[in-house]
Amino acid sequence: MRRHTSEIRKVKKERKMGNKTVIKSGISFGSVLAITISWSVNHSIIWAIIHGCLSWLYVIYYAIFK
Repeated sequence: MRRHTSEIRKVKKERKMGNKTVIKSGISFGSVLAITISWSVNHSIIWAIIHGCLSWLYVIYYAIFK
């Protein structure tokens, strides 16, 4: 019985460690998509940065109104 609970704890630790690496990894897909769309439309680095910060909001705006 004791061995079983230690194995469960080990699995829980591995899952927690896996979540931390996902959270720490770079910029999101929405940001990259927004920057790409913004650059192809405006050819401006400043607008690309602003739209990258807004990420999915800009992507949805572009999909609806353009």
